[in-house]
Amino acid sequence: MSYSLDLRKKVIDYVENGGSITKAAALFNIGRATIYRWLSREKLEATKVKHRQRKLDWKALSKDVQENPEARLRDRAEKFGVRPSAICYALKKMKVTRKNKELRYKERN
Repeated sequence: MSYSLDLRKKVIDYVENGGSITKAAALFNIGRATIYRWLSREKLEATKVKHRQRKLDWKALSKDVQENPEARLRDRAEKFGVRPSAICYALKKMKVTRKNKELRYKERN
């Protein structure tokens, strides 16, 4: 949960005007660690969390599935530099099913 910018400013003003951090935490009902974190920051505005870049490119995986439908998970994992479980997860999310093995019966003479 993020706190409003107005509350952050009130807490920082209270501490900078001689109030203790412990009293400010009790008065505004927030944690001391939060106040210490706010004091150490340059800007009080909320920071936007960046999404990390994924290791596996799903477009390239989709293209690889179309070009090499017979490839195993292990082979694809080596090609893309990830674990086989990551390939399995991506294929599941892409709704690509694995090819079922055909049942072959021995012919009798």
